[in-house]
Amino acid sequence: MKKILIIFLLINLNNLAHGSIKNNIIKKLENVNNLSFVFEQNINGKIENGNCIIEYPKKIFCNYKNLNDKILVSNGKSLVIKTKSGSYYRYSIKTTPLNYILDKNFLINKIQNLEGRMIDNKFINFKIIIEGNEINIFFDTNNYNLIGWQTLDIYQNLSITYIYSLEINQTLEKNFFKLPASN
Repeated sequence: MKKILIIFLLINLNNLAHGSIKNNIIKKLENVNNLSFVFEQNINGKIENGNCIIEYPKKIFCNYKNLNDKILVSNGKSLVIKTKSGSYYRYSIKTTPLNYILDKNFLINKIQNLEGRMIDNKFINFKIIIEGNEINIFFDTNNYNLIGWQTLDIYQNLSITYIYSLEINQTLEKNFFKLPASN
């Protein structure tokens, strides 16, 4: 009987810890208007680096540090990827996993209803499956900051983004998320 009681208490303590972490992540997200960070991204084995600024909801500007000086910009409706060499791609943000990752209200609602998975007592992961996309969002269990995401889209493209040097709620220029023109 004591053994069963101890196991029951350990399970409940673990659930309380997860619940507390989840609540703290939600509180943190509720108070975030924008994030700026450095990133490393692995898309199907190709590594890219750069820096990004996210402004909720659904705006992002990323400079990639590669030979093509690629930029990625979303104004909340469209997503543009442009390179110095002249390639220009424009998508509706609704057709990409970023539609969900860049929507903090969507994330908060999903996190409230999901069980997180603890990783090495350092990170917590929430797995979201929506419209053929699998999105894994990762948070630090110490400061509750977003530390990255992993997506697997309907075409089985795997993208892993790790973020660091995170700054929250910086002052941003007014037209920062203006889509670039095609060449």
